[in-house]
Amino acid sequence: MKNFIHKDLAGGRWFEFSLIEQLANIGSDIERTIKWKQKGNVEYSNAAFERALELIFLTVEDPKNRSRLREILRAREALIDHFMFDNEYNSTDNQWQKYFFQFNYAAALQRGR
Repeated sequence: MKNFIHKDLAGGRWFEFSLIEQLANIGSDIERTIKWKQKGNVEYSNAAFERALELIFLTVEDPKNRSRLREILRAREALIDHFMFDNEYNSTDNQWQKYFFQFNYAAALQRGR
């Protein structure tokens, strides 16, 4: 990936976030993907999903996440299956919202909210 959407994050700032914060941010773009899809705006939904994939790519590249690569890569595989292909894993938008909500909640707790 050369042309990053999140240029400041790709420049190294992403690696300053904890894995929980990284997954919470990915979840925000997945939430946008779902919301735009429900509103029928395929262009915005696809753009949000592209941003989420970029953040997943950066998360995979983060050295501190080496011990969690299997989970991160499996989630990426299932997300791509759900949003871009035939959904062979039979996941639902609601399941993805619940999955990422946990990271948003944990990140909020880390911030003291």
